[in-house]
Amino acid sequence: MPEHALQAVNLTRAYGAATAVDDVSFTLPKGGSLGIVGESGSGKTTTARIVVGLEQADSGEVLVGGAHRPATVRGRARRLARAREVQMVFQDPYLSLDPRTSVAAVLHETLRLHFPDRDRPRRVRELLDQVGLATRSADARPGQLSGGQRQRVAIARALAVEPAVLVLDEAVAALDVSVQAQILNLLSDIREQTAVGYLFITHDLGVVRRVTDDVIVMRHGRIIEAGATTDVLAAPQHPYTRLLLDSVPHPGWDPERIAAARRTL
Repeated sequence: MPEHALQAVNLTRAYGAATAVDDVSFTLPKGGSLGIVGESGSGKTTTARIVVGLEQADSGEVLVGGAHRPATVRGRARRLARAREVQMVFQDPYLSLDPRTSVAAVLHETLRLHFPDRDRPRRVRELLDQVGLATRSADARPGQLSGGQRQRVAIARALAVEPAVLVLDEAVAALDVSVQAQILNLLSDIREQTAVGYLFITHDLGVVRRVTDDVIVMRHGRIIEAGATTDVLAAPQHPYTRLLLDSVPHPGWDPERIAAARRTL
């Protein structure tokens, strides 16, 4: 079995004179959890979109399970196979769910496309149980669900195709703190049960601390620090990483001092 679920090699992406992603490389082990941290404009979301295939890199490559992942493919079968490699969960699942379609119908359609010979009713029940949704939620539509429930549906839909990698782009940022904790606990449980690897895109160091093994810190499109999450957060080496940690509200927090420090970097 390949050791790595995902590898990004020297990814670069520019928009005119602005370079959004500048020679970015990282590795996600099979079943591992990697966080990409940075403020708005750091390049973390563009990097995630390249990994998923929503953006095309100007140079560099993405490998899944050791195999090159092309930016585009032709043919329905190859597109479906490519989609099964990497799935993405967005910050607001409501935008990616059809408001007219029930939870069960969303999952049935996903399974019909990717695994037409499966026992779909049984698999839908398994997925609902896996993400902690009661069977009665199967008939609900997105507008009838809470934000946390909708995010569980989005996770179930992504897991339905049995991806090697799940990319979570600020996936708990819009949720209340208590609901965030529930979703993060759910993701931890799923990782223990499956071989899926997580790529967390976030600005929230609390999320990174809780659910990732390793972290990379991005600024202006480049990786400026990387390592084991516990090491980076306990003893950051780069001034920008230290600034991110200092920016988290805490006793004695001085936003004016932090703003001044940011201007000097």
